[in-house]
Amino acid sequence: MGPLAGIKIIELAGIGPGPMAAMLLADLGATVLRVERQEPVELGVKRPLEFNLLLRNRQAIALDLKDPAAIELVMDLIEHADGMIEGFRPGVTERLGLGPDACLARNPRLVYGRMTGWGQTGPLAHAAGHDINYIAMSGALNAIGRKGQPPSVPLALVGDFGGGAMFLAMGMLAAIIEARNSGKGQVVDAAIIDGAVALTTAIYGLHAAGLWDRERGSNVLDSGAPYYDVYQCKCGGYVSIGAIESRFYGDLVKRLDLDAAELGDQNDKASWPRAKAAVARAFQTRSRDEWCAELEGTDVCFAPVLSFDEAPRHPHFIGRESFIEVDGVVQPAPAPRFSRTPSVTPTGPQGASAATVDNALAGWLEAPAVRAWKRRGVFGTQAMQASDPVPVKSARHKQD
Repeated sequence: MGPLAGIKIIELAGIGPGPMAAMLLADLGATVLRVERQEPVELGVKRPLEFNLLLRNRQAIALDLKDPAAIELVMDLIEHADGMIEGFRPGVTERLGLGPDACLARNPRLVYGRMTGWGQTGPLAHAAGHDINYIAMSGALNAIGRKGQPPSVPLALVGDFGGGAMFLAMGMLAAIIEARNSGKGQVVDAAIIDGAVALTTAIYGLHAAGLWDRERGSNVLDSGAPYYDVYQCKCGGYVSIGAIESRFYGDLVKRLDLDAAELGDQNDKASWPRAKAAVARAFQTRSRDEWCAELEGTDVCFAPVLSFDEAPRHPHFIGRESFIEVDGVVQPAPAPRFSRTPSVTPTGPQGASAATVDNALAGWLEAPAVRAWKRRGVFGTQAMQASDPVPVKSARHKQD
């Protein structure tokens, strides 16, 4: 199933953007084999395996990559792979014997995907970092936030998942297509900082044209404009408005029963504070649900601000089946949609143990080869992180 059926990817286990890129490829039908660590290591946010949703849709084996026999096994697997994903600091896989030169010598068609924060080159290439650091350097973090307030941290969406995972997955797919034409693989250097910068292309264009104020909360897209912001309702909940175009803004003003002349010209920044105050007062007159009944489905570009508990229960998401439940855990469904080759039905995160080896390597190695590797004792058990207890009711978020 899925448009990537038949594509095989080796994933050297990491955190954040690497696993998400692997998840995206697996969601679309690629067979992804995760090579987990055996030794205990602190990686990311601790949680039970069943809630590490980025690990869905693939099997895993646990290897000690400091063991030459384990490296030999990975090389055998690479012979059958279209791509490999690794998220170590630059130079680590080379020291392990799994660097690009060694892997491409074994499989010249291999696409070798490298996921890092700072990239393979540059003065900071070997420094530690996380999403917040990369988007800080890109200019994106400085631009996000309200006027007179510090920059707002946008989860890990702009860096790790947007600038990292999405660009790695796109790069892998582009290189795999090219390899099928040329017969030659290559290295994909996917740096989160590069992807985060690429995501800001439109804003850099506005900045270069003198159309972007350097002060946060002073522009159309950063909460400066009265027609592009969130507003609190009488009940305490919030709604979002994105009425950028004049016809949409006119509809908003009419439906809020406001006087357009008193608000001033839509794009006159001097009138924005007055207009914003009027819009805020209007939304305070009703609850969020009442405004949903009035404005959802209209052309004022409206949507309620929903929590992670509320979003899966919204009728539009239910209608599109945008959320699914896997092993009792509600989560986003694979995206995008395909008319002829739909994405796979997700399976929950799988751990690595001696008992799972046969299933994990099915389709990669013949059964006699798997038995031979078992006799050599290379397979271990995945080193699970110690996790704080997670209350089932709050963690699973089952739909009503």
